[in-house]
Amino acid sequence: MFKKITNYCKACYDELMHKTTWPTRSQLTHSAVVVLSASLVIALVVFCMDSVFKFAMSMVYPN
Repeated sequence: MFKKITNYCKACYDELMHKTTWPTRSQLTHSAVVVLSASLVIALVVFCMDSVFKFAMSMVYPN
């Protein structure tokens, strides 16, 4: 049992250190900028939709 766990840990270490390709810093920065930009655009679209819906509901149900 202990030997299986040891072999598993060695295989995981070997996979992470020798077989995995890690992104460079510039690739990570580019990906982060893309995600941030997309998040801001989606937030802006949702805000606009909410504002339009709020305006429409205020026309239907005036105070």
